[in-house]
Amino acid sequence: MPITHPTPLAPRLLRLPAVLDQTGMRRSLLYEEMAKGRFPTPVKLSQRAIAWPSDEIDAWIAARIEARDTAEVTP
Repeated sequence: MPITHPTPLAPRLLRLPAVLDQTGMRRSLLYEEMAKGRFPTPVKLSQRAIAWPSDEIDAWIAARIEARDTAEVTP
């Protein structure tokens, strides 16, 4: 039987409510962090619609967890 490898999922585009839910942030804080360059910027879908690549949001969350874990180890 041949070995199969799972196909990596393509990044999805997440709209604002999904990003807020996934990060636990308020809308105002999200835009504040974007303005400071500490949060991924969205992709423009149309004149009035934006979304964030899911892989960038996942990476941002992972970086926050890593920063927390590193801070806990450092005296």
